[in-house]
Amino acid sequence: MGKGKLAKFADMETYENVFQYPYSVVEHVPFEMQGHWHERYFHNDHPIVLELGCGKGEYTVGLAKLYPDINFIGVDIKGARMWTGATQALNEGLKNVAFLRTNIEIIERFFAEDEVQEIWLTFSDPQMKNPRKRLTSTYFMERYRKFLINGGIIHLKTDSNFLFTYTTYMVEKNSLPILLRTTDLYAELSDISGFSEAASIQTYYESMWIARGLNIKYLKWQLPREGSLEEPDVEIELDDYRSYHRTKRSSLDKAK
Repeated sequence: MGKGKLAKFADMETYENVFQYPYSVVEHVPFEMQGHWHERYFHNDHPIVLELGCGKGEYTVGLAKLYPDINFIGVDIKGARMWTGATQALNEGLKNVAFLRTNIEIIERFFAEDEVQEIWLTFSDPQMKNPRKRLTSTYFMERYRKFLINGGIIHLKTDSNFLFTYTTYMVEKNSLPILLRTTDLYAELSDISGFSEAASIQTYYESMWIARGLNIKYLKWQLPREGSLEEPDVEIELDDYRSYHRTKRSSLDKAK
């Protein structure tokens, strides 16, 4: 049996690589690391890359191993899951990894202008009923602009056709530069194609989705700081599932 939630939370209170600032804390305690991640935690000037909605931290840790000269921060609100990656990073002595437990809706409070170079969104909840909650919505793009370098890169890796289609429309609607796009990542594996980076790490649930016959989709684009952003006004066919082993809850067939 796995370690209990309370024990995991107790562990993370002592972890040097975990920072915990959910809504209940951040309103009363200023986050002094904002703008100072390089000198106060990483102690280098290497690029900082975020994984938003990191879950167990498999991708964050995997990327940190592949790229020791880049700093990675996994962000999620679910600490019991995050414990897995944070513990692994400590046990393996990975100094280029940190974890931030907070609500992504307030992500701009934790990073200063130009402090982050790239963002990874790996298997985010499609949020088919609520565009404002989608991590690829213009609502979040505006937040990312506050700390992402001008023209910084965003990666989306997803099994959701709905989220992939919506994000493609959003990117095209706002003329954001697309660097790579594929509806079947593992059918395009080669260094020449450029998709090898996105395919180099495969999470537990990703392998389940692949075994289930779902294509993994990948989109990589740049986010310029200037220019207004608009939501796409297009109806998109809903996915016929919500997540692995769960059926969809809505009787609707399409949504914007």
